[in-house]
Order: sequence, then structure tokens, then C-alpha cells
Amino acid sequence: MCNAFGIVNASGNNIWVEGMQDYRPIGAFSFLGRYRVVDFPISNMSNSGIDRIQVYVRSKRPRSIVEHIGTGRHYNINSKRGKVHLLFAESNSENDIYNTDIAAFSENLEAISKMHEQYVVIAPSYMVYTQDFNALLKQHIDSGADITLLYHITDNAKEEFLTCDTLNLNKQKGVLSIEQNRGTAKTKNIFMDTYIMSKELFIELIKKAKKVSSVCTLAQIVNMECDELDVRGVSHRGYFSTITDFKSYFDANINLINMKDANNLFDPDWPIYTRTNDSCPTQYYETANVKSSVVSNGCLIEGTVENSVIGRACVIKKGAVIRNSVLLPGAVIGENVLVENQLVDKRAKVIHVKELVSPADKPGYIRREDTL
Repeated sequence: MCNAFGIVNASGNNIWVEGMQDYRPIGAFSFLGRYRVVDFPISNMSNSGIDRIQVYVRSKRPRSIVEHIGTGRHYNINSKRGKVHLLFAESNSENDIYNTDIAAFSENLEAISKMHEQYVVIAPSYMVYTQDFNALLKQHIDSGADITLLYHITDNAKEEFLTCDTLNLNKQKGVLSIEQNRGTAKTKNIFMDTYIMSKELFIELIKKAKKVSSVCTLAQIVNMECDELDVRGVSHRGYFSTITDFKSYFDANINLINMKDANNLFDPDWPIYTRTNDSCPTQYYETANVKSSVVSNGCLIEGTVENSVIGRACVIKKGAVIRNSVLLPGAVIGENVLVENQLVDKRAKVIHVKELVSPADKPGYIRREDTL
């Protein structure tokens, strides 16, 4: 058992996935056909021995994530004392700048205060990675730091992670400041919005942030305290992706078709748990031609699929061609339809339009339950 409770943070005021987020929060996004994005932080916590987890939901349409998480038992959490607690973090303000993570924590301060664990591990709901938080907690305690922050070193910060924060570190991995990535340098330490600190300090920071500003975020108050507190950075190893806009979500799915990237994320000894969906295996007809793709169960495939991610229960009719695309569960592609560089949302049907092709650097989007 890990002496920490977990918080899955729905922070990120500057994050918006066009089209997709109209229907559900990012944590509820289908990922790689089988998972939801929120499965990754919760599974990391569960595998690390953290069995009391608070999931903050910032959405006017929370149904999908509430239904998916349910009681949380499918995350292999201790049945006697473990619990996944959904906490709603949407304020009454029409101005989104007030809907910060600090505002959400402040509204639910009583639930945080009731936690018996000495430490808290905070992870975001819009990043995909694996991490042993128990080992990270031990490193935090051994270092004597007040706060430990997780970061990932990247060499493409000029083109990607532009809505993320970065860590400025000294030679001893001490955090000098937290700043937004403005694309000015190729190599950056991308802050993974992951914190470890004592519960007592966490509550103190929440109260201090509220006094500083009504729109203060956790990252901002930690940045302000870098001169006063011992804040350390720890480098993350392995696969890492962020879902901060439509293109990053599309790329995160497509990139994991590559076995090298997939092996860096998925480890048999570190399972990613999700709600099970019992259905028959995918049926491949004689006319089917599938290569370099991830295909979920329950599909009926008569056409051609190349370099694509196909969600559960999709139907691809005879003569249809799917290239470099992501189909979410229940999508239907009609006969002789060409779909290339597209994201087809849940239960959408492309049956009348015979060709949907977008540039590779700007994939198209077919709305949920639309018929084309």
C-alpha cells in the first residue's frame, strides 16, 4: 500500500479538442480503440498501490466519464478500503478563466482534508504515459524535497507541446521556474502536470492561491513558491503524449500503431485497466485487406484498412478503403467509400459521400452520430 492518495486533475484552461470535446471531457475520449484516456492515470495509481483516488470532472457533459469509471472496481482497486471518488469541478462562472484546478480543489477541500494518507500524487487527465508513483514517492521522501514534479525531455518542443508548461532546472534538478512552452527552443523539459507533496502542503497551497488570485492555478502557485520551497524535478522515461488539441489526439492514436512506441507504453507487468466490453471477435470477410492497423473487437470488415485505428463494433463495407484514420466505436463506412486522414466519431455513418480525403497534417473530423 502506498502512503498517498491520488488526484486525477482535469486542469488545462487553454486546452480544447475541437469537435470531440463538445460531447465529452478529454478523460472520456476513446483511445486506441479499447481504452479511455482517464484509464492511464488511474491505472498508474492502482498499479502503484494507490487505492483512494479522486477524479475531478470539469465538463457540462460528464455522463460518459461517470458511466465509464462507475464504481472503479475494474481498476483493480482494493475492494475493502479502496475507492474512486468523482468530484465535480465546474464553477458557476460563465467565464472559463475562473474554472481553474485551484477553484475545483477549493470547492472540494473538505473531501481532500478527510484523506488519511500523508501524501498526495496529482496527475493530469489529458496526458498518456506510465509511471510507478510508489517509486516516485519514495524518491520524493528520500530527497527531502517539499514538492516533486515529473517532466519529460523532448527534442521537438518547437513544433509540439506548445500549450504545455516547461521546467527550468538547475544542475541539481532543482526547479527554478515553471514557464509556458513558447516554441523558442528545440529541447525542453515538458512539465507533465504531475506533482507529489504532502497533503498538508497541498492544502496550504490551495488556500494561498485563492488569496493571491481568483484565477490562480496549481502550476502558478508552485511557480511562485519555487524560491521559498525545495521543488525538485524528476525525469520520466518511456512513451509520453499529450492531448491538448485535435491534431495531438489524432497523432497520439496513430503513433501507437508503431510497435516500438506501443511497447514503450504497454507492459504486461503494468496493465492498463479499462471497463470490459464483452463482444464477439472481429470478423474479417474474404474481401478484407487489413495491414499496419489496430483493430478492436466486434467489428465487421469487408474492405481495406491501412495504418488506422478501428474502434469497437465498427462496420467497413465491401470496397471501402480506410487509410491513416481513426474510427471511434460504432462507426460505419459504406461500400466503395474512401476515407483518408479522418477521425470519424462514435456511431457516425459515411455511406453517401464516396470520398473523404484531408491533408495528412490537417486531418478531418466527422461529427458524432452524423450521416454523410
